Amino acid sequence: MAVSAPRAWQRMLSGRRLDLLEPSPLDIEIEDIAHGLARVARWNGQTRGPYAFSVAQHCVLVERLVADLNPRLSRDARLMALLHDAPEYVVGDLISPFKAAIGINYKNLELKLQAAIHLRFGLPALVPQTLASLFKKADHLSAYFEATQLAGFEEPIARKLFGAPPRGLKTPRLTPLATAEAQSLFLERFRRLATH
Repeated sequence: MAVSAPRAWQRMLSGRRLDLLEPSPLDIEIEDIAHGLARVARWNGQTRGPYAFSVAQHCVLVERLVADLNPRLSRDARLMALLHDAPEYVVGDLISPFKAAIGINYKNLELKLQAAIHLRFGLPALVPQTLASLFKKADHLSAYFEATQLAGFEEPIARKLFGAPPRGLKTPRLTPLATAEAQSLFLERFRRLATH
C-alpha cells in the first residue's frame, strides 16, 4: 500500500488553497492575510485587556514606526513593513524563544511565504538588507512598547531585551482591538499604501 504525502496546504476563506511548502502568489489574497493576522495574538495572548493584541495591529504599528524612523521611505517600502509578519496569517506567531528552540527549516518556510506575498502585491521577493535592518529596528521598538504597555514587562527588562526607543520618538498608546476592528485597521492601511 502506497503512503501518500501529508497534506501541506490550507484552504482559505476566500476559497484559495495555499500550498505551505511551495506557496504561489496566485493563491494569496489580502483579505485572507488580514483575517488571519487579526486572529493571531502577540505574546501568546499574555497581554492586558479584554482582547489580545493581534499581529494585524502589530504590523500597522511597525509600519508607523518605520515611517517615523525614516519619513522619506517609498510607499512600497512602507507596504513591505506592513507585510513584514504577513506569513503569520498561516503559520501563527511563534515567540522568538520558541523559534530558536525549533530551529530546523521554519525560517525557510516563512521566507518562501514572504516572497510569494511580496510577489502577489508587486513587491520585490526579498527585502533589501537596509530595509530589513530598519524593519527589525521598528519591530524591536514595537516589542518594547507592547511589552511595557501590554505584556507586564518592567522598563529595564524591556530595554535590555528590545532596546530603548530613540529620543524624540512619539510613544504610541496601545489598546488591543476586537478582531473585526484589527482586521479593518490592517486592510485600511494596506489599501492606503497599495493605491499609488
